[in-house]
Amino acid sequence: MTRIAGSGVCPFGVRPESGGDGRMDSHIYDWPEYYDWTSTGLDRDVTYYVELAKQSGGPVLDLGCGTGRISLAIARAGIPVTGLDLSPAMLDRARKKSGEMKLDDRIEWVEGDMTSFDLKRKFPLIIIPYRSFLHLLTVRDQVEALKRIHAHLADDGLLAFNIFVPTVTDLASVDRDYQYRGTFPVPGTDHTVELYDYMEVDPFSQTVHIIRYMERYDGHGILLEKRKGFFRIRYIWPTELHHLLNLCGFRITARYGSFYRAPFDAGSTELIIEARKR
Repeated sequence: MTRIAGSGVCPFGVRPESGGDGRMDSHIYDWPEYYDWTSTGLDRDVTYYVELAKQSGGPVLDLGCGTGRISLAIARAGIPVTGLDLSPAMLDRARKKSGEMKLDDRIEWVEGDMTSFDLKRKFPLIIIPYRSFLHLLTVRDQVEALKRIHAHLADDGLLAFNIFVPTVTDLASVDRDYQYRGTFPVPGTDHTVELYDYMEVDPFSQTVHIIRYMERYDGHGILLEKRKGFFRIRYIWPTELHHLLNLCGFRITARYGSFYRAPFDAGSTELIIEARKR
């Protein structure tokens, strides 16, 4: 299986754009329950971000927070957190979960765009988990988001986020092809969801347009419903990201190839970045 996209990819915190055929890239996030069932995260990513939150003491700003998987874990650790996302449906589910977990006193949910938010305060830690940075579809969007982050980061604060590492081989192998992403249980039932992606790669703009198919089955294998959604991501090369961060006033203080803090090298499939203001 290739590393492109993954099972859930990420929530989003930037204004979605419509394709030339009028389809909206945000449709996949209109079904937050399906997102929760099929987007289980990356190995040890929750632990990594919670550890950073504890070290910072909070408050933490979680950009592209989605349904709150990372924000809720940080709040459970006793650290105040603000989760920002553009999707009202995702935020509604996040609020429901924080209410059920009695964490509302430690979490603030904000509907906003990663490229233009203004919270009028600074944070010792800003995170962009689960590859959410890849929802910034142009260099201009990336720069605007990093400017907003720079303005909201405390002078001695830390920015941490992760992206997948693209390769020419992986991109070629998924272009105009269907990928089976896995079968996922629906909690509290005997149902399962099978996930498939069809991807179109545009090397000129470094974007991938993903059509996601979700099929829900009961315990007897009877198909209950099918859903189809769209979204796009812009992949970014590690060296490109290094220059982008430098351009926007950051210096990279650590690069890891896994959430176990393994060194980043030529064989790494994930890039975890820690950066501070220059």
